[in-house]
Amino acid sequence: MTPRVQRAAPPFMQIADHFRQKIVDGVLTQDTKLPSIAEIAEEWGVATATAAKGIKQLQAEGYVRSTTQGTFVDLGRKLTSGSDRLQLQRATGSGFRPGEHVEIVGAGLVAAPAEIAEALGVEAGAPVVRRQRRYLDDEGVITLSTSWLHGDLAEQAPELAVAEALPRMTFGLIEDRTGRRAVRRRDVVALRPVPEDASGLLGIEAGTPALTVTNYYWDQDGSVIEYAIDFMGGGRQLTAEYDIN
Repeated sequence: MTPRVQRAAPPFMQIADHFRQKIVDGVLTQDTKLPSIAEIAEEWGVATATAAKGIKQLQAEGYVRSTTQGTFVDLGRKLTSGSDRLQLQRATGSGFRPGEHVEIVGAGLVAAPAEIAEALGVEAGAPVVRRQRRYLDDEGVITLSTSWLHGDLAEQAPELAVAEALPRMTFGLIEDRTGRRAVRRRDVVALRPVPEDASGLLGIEAGTPALTVTNYYWDQDGSVIEYAIDFMGGGRQLTAEYDIN
């Protein structure tokens, strides 16, 4: 394929990307106040309208709220899919919103099924960590989330193979023990039939098509650190809101 010159993102998107990354990385945590529109405009050398458009983009994506007192980091309105919990953890210190809780369904070392082996880059049947959790709120099941990780991580972090909650969630524990930090992810949204072993946990009849989000996470060295499949609970929705330019 012939290479092409990549055009720089519009200035307002560069501003949004800058602050979004700081929020995702936990540099800007929940309720932290961002610089004013005037300060952003001066620092970036752009018009105040451009700076305001960048902040509006963050609002549309669910990363900040704006009030008469200023603009503040706020992930409280963002959908809590499995992939968003990492952002919540880094920004707020917790992977949960008010009213949410988790049940650890199971954890342990298992032989990797073919799909999992391919995703993690291991041989089929190789030992891998399987952790399954059910996230709930006062309306019922949010997601049934199953994470798969390389089996050798269980040697460095044995807690991963134990059916108990982790104090800093999976990524926090792995980063603490190994230095591997999740820096990139891919989300795949699809309909999948509900498996027999998940139907009771979801309250959905086996074989019924359900909305799923499959997440691939890579560390700073480009290696897959986790592969996860989330089945959304009945009546749940995935939404996204963006400005059209």
